[in-house]
Formats: sequence, C-alpha cells, structure tokens
Amino acid sequence: MSANPIRTLGVLLMSLFSSSAFAELQVGDSAPAFDLIDQYQKPQRLADYAGKWVVLYFYPKDDTPGCTTEACSFRDDIFKIRALGAEVLGISLDSAESHAEFAKKHGLPFPLLADTDARVTDSYGALMGLGPVKYAKRHTFIIGPDGKLAKIYRDVDPKVHSAEVIAELGRLAGKS
Repeated sequence: MSANPIRTLGVLLMSLFSSSAFAELQVGDSAPAFDLIDQYQKPQRLADYAGKWVVLYFYPKDDTPGCTTEACSFRDDIFKIRALGAEVLGISLDSAESHAEFAKKHGLPFPLLADTDARVTDSYGALMGLGPVKYAKRHTFIIGPDGKLAKIYRDVDPKVHSAEVIAELGRLAGKS
C-alpha cells in the first residue's frame, strides 16, 4: 500500500510549523512540571496542585473568539469542575498583563498562566509557530492527583469542551 501524498504533506507541514522537540506526551506520562506567573503576578507551580485533579488548557490568544468561548465555558462550569475535585489553569504565550485584562473583562475565576518564553507550552507539545510567530495550540490535559496525565485532548471544540471535560472528570474520579 503506497503512502497517501496528502497525508505525507500534512505531516511534513505539521513538523515544520511545530517547534516542539519533545516526544508527544501520552496518557500515563508524568505531567511536565511548570513554574509560571498568573494574571495577578502570583507564582503557580504544578507541584502546588499535588493531590488534586488539574484541567490544564492551552489556548492561542487572550480575548479572541474561540479562546473567549472556551474560557467562559470553564468559568460557567467552575463549580461543577471544583465539585469533582479539580482546578482549572489556562496557559497561553500572552503576558500576565494581557491575562489580567482578559480575566477581568470576562470574570474568569481561575489562573491564567503567562508562558511568554513558550517553554512550558513546548514541553506539553502544544507550541505552534513559523519563524518568530508562535502561539499555543488548543490542547487540554487532565492531570491526576498523582501528577500523571489522565486524559489528553488535542482536538478541542471550544463550544462543547467544558462539558466533555466535566464528563471525563466524573468518569476518572468515579463520580459519574
């Protein structure tokens, strides 16, 4: 069976546009550690959430349509998510100041982490870019209380994603 030329071209283009030098993370892998500041200039470390479920979502840009839809859905569902023992953390390459404006404008009750050097985004395989233009892909990772990846979403629809995450958290936490 010969290779599909369109698929081969797609794989080549993805490897050109993605700067991640890391192997793709898999369920069961330890979540890469991070130490970033949030919209209030407060340090946030993955280690601070040991023993809890963490919904770590990467998004391209503050206050853009899809990113606002996704963030506001997590905002609207935050009590359901926290009732399942989980916390939500958003990450993009935007600055803490940009995150502060975005969070204030939309009343976001969870930390937005500034990964301005893109190291954390890259460590999760969520970095896209061409030359100097870089952004986070819309990926979400559910991290278990043990610090291991319990679920990975690489194809996210911002309109339904929060509901998907809640259903999965319920299943993972045995509360569905």
